[in-house]
Amino acid sequence: MPYALRLVEDTLAPGARYAPPLGSTAGVLYLADGEMRAEGAAAPSAAGHAPLARPGTIAGPQGARLLRFELVREPAHAPEGRMLLEHAMDLDPRASWLLRCDRVDFERGAVAPRHGHRGGGIRCLLRGRLEVTVGDAPMRAMGPGDAWFESGREPVLAVASKDADTSFIRVSVLPAEIRGQSSIVYVDPAEAARSRPRTYTVFVDEPISL
Repeated sequence: MPYALRLVEDTLAPGARYAPPLGSTAGVLYLADGEMRAEGAAAPSAAGHAPLARPGTIAGPQGARLLRFELVREPAHAPEGRMLLEHAMDLDPRASWLLRCDRVDFERGAVAPRHGHRGGGIRCLLRGRLEVTVGDAPMRAMGPGDAWFESGREPVLAVASKDADTSFIRVSVLPAEIRGQSSIVYVDPAEAARSRPRTYTVFVDEPISL
């Protein structure tokens, strides 16, 4: 059965309780802006520090903006919230998969040389500017809130802004055997040994069942 990975933006009013709709095979919630507090918790979760929001948590006094990544079976019902991107994924249900959520932080002017990945996923720029070229497609200049899909098969070149700190959040579906390992594959293997002025923060790296 075909699958799709989608990214939905949920905006919560101050004090609103978050109850995401059910129906996805697997998913991740990322707290992009504002605060979320679990009932009984001593301190709220703030964007960029404790990025995983959980169902049943409550938005802080300034509200909250969540990025909801969902792996769904097609055809799927239209989601609540604002759809930012949806892309079909060719996944063998007999294979073993994991869902990974991580944030990539670039130094100013950093370049990610042409590379692929062991699986596909959606990226969403959180801050800064990023020039992204996927395969033979024209270069796209990404700004905060822009989302794009990478299959992992087409080579990708990414160039970060020289004037602003640049970061994106991504969720990928990867082979389960690379849990805890990098998924990147460079077009030029020599690039793997060179300095890479960007850092990775992994939030979720867990097996899923289709």
